[in-house]
Amino acid sequence: MTRAVVATAFGGPEVLSVVDVEVGPPGPGEVAVDVRAAGVNPIDHKVYSGFMGSDPASLPMRLGFEAAGVVTAVGADAVGPAGPVGVGDEVVVFRTTGAYADRLVVPAASVVPKPAALDWPAAAGLMLTGATAVHALTATAVGAGDTVLVHGAAGGVGLVAVQLAALRGARVVATASPGRHDALRALGAEPVAYGAGLEERVRALAPDGVDASLDLVGTDEAVDVSLALTKDRGRIATIAAFGRAGSAGIKALGGGPGADPGTAVRDAARLELVDLVNAGRLVVTVAATYPLAEAAAAHAALREGHAAGKIALVP
Repeated sequence: MTRAVVATAFGGPEVLSVVDVEVGPPGPGEVAVDVRAAGVNPIDHKVYSGFMGSDPASLPMRLGFEAAGVVTAVGADAVGPAGPVGVGDEVVVFRTTGAYADRLVVPAASVVPKPAALDWPAAAGLMLTGATAVHALTATAVGAGDTVLVHGAAGGVGLVAVQLAALRGARVVATASPGRHDALRALGAEPVAYGAGLEERVRALAPDGVDASLDLVGTDEAVDVSLALTKDRGRIATIAAFGRAGSAGIKALGGGPGADPGTAVRDAARLELVDLVNAGRLVVTVAATYPLAEAAAAHAALREGHAAGKIALVP
């Protein structure tokens, strides 16, 4: 048996409960992982809020798409993207389902080595945001010499996207509340405050407009300013404004309606992200940790939308 967080109904954090579930031994090509931390992401709330469907047959619904922990058992032919997986290996698990738990049994193909430089909460929060950032930058072809506008730059995806864009040789203009500007400058971005007058503030930094825009918040402001400033709307991507993407002619990425999931790009990004962290070229910011039993409180904090970095659950 293991503890796991489930949504017993569709709604807000109040529908989350911790229950005991059966976990068997790993089969061929699988590994068992004792979870040390699980990443909390906005998509987790979307799946139990009803935003992505509300089929009662999917309840109770286990939550969590990423975790980090220690391998405790392996099945035959347990080989991951980095090679054979063994007992005692410290790993990051992505993609998976039901990661809010004490113990997981997952395909070996979903585990990669944990970067030694990261503690457990940071390791658990690396992959979903990191892979999303890689997908967004790849979809908009951000490269050396580009000026890229990143909306929601102080969030989990934004903080990684800023760093990766800078590593690609791009100039990064980043929107965030003023209290987050110093942290963004430290990562190589030029921060601007969101809110009324955003387009004018960005134009003051980039009079000729920007080459690409990443909407990581899903607000009308982010979409409108991106459309006004980006030379080619084919280089605008959103991970949240799915309703406007089609009519605006911009790219929708991720798990939303009509969005490109980018599975191959995101899977390939995993080892790249591990290498960048190990090389000291990418940092993961953790805003807060909560015990597994306080998943509802973690989700309440997530919904407030003010976390400067990732939130993690610690069993």
